Amino acid sequence: MLLTLAVIGPAHALKGEVRLDVRTDDPEGRLAPGTTVPTDPVQAGPLTVSRLRFDGSRWFAAFVQVGDRTAAEALRGVRLLVETDDATSSETDDESWYRHELVGLRALSVSGETLGEITDLEPGVAQDRLVVTTPEGDDVAVPFVAELVPAIDPEAGTVTLDPPGGLFPGYGQAEEAR
Repeated sequence: MLLTLAVIGPAHALKGEVRLDVRTDDPEGRLAPGTTVPTDPVQAGPLTVSRLRFDGSRWFAAFVQVGDRTAAEALRGVRLLVETDDATSSETDDESWYRHELVGLRALSVSGETLGEITDLEPGVAQDRLVVTTPEGDDVAVPFVAELVPAIDPEAGTVTLDPPGGLFPGYGQAEEAR
């Protein structure tokens, strides 16, 4: 299965370097210079990494096939992919989940009330966020931490949430303003 390693952002400088929105916990290993990665859309690649660097807050990469800023800007939004094998999924690590394993699961409260459906997993700096689309069509971002997401049962097709009051419209009471 192909999973996203990074999404190419804007061009940086004049020689074809791009900013990356990294989606892996091992960018230096998976995007090491000399590595060739498939892309989505397919027509943009594959791309071979010629340089990878971290400036303390952001990742930047250059590719053999990209020689200038114009070519780099044309790659904006392209996803860099990696082939994974399903044996490395959450079955081997109960605390690791891929987006495709969560999207489509029903979101239930700890009392069993339907809160909506998981429609996305957004990467974050401190923690990722589950995006739950409520039956009314509202999107609610729930921090993906054990206190708020106590259980995930892919066989039952459910994710149990324990959201604080006011996070979901009409569910629980919001804390009073101080």
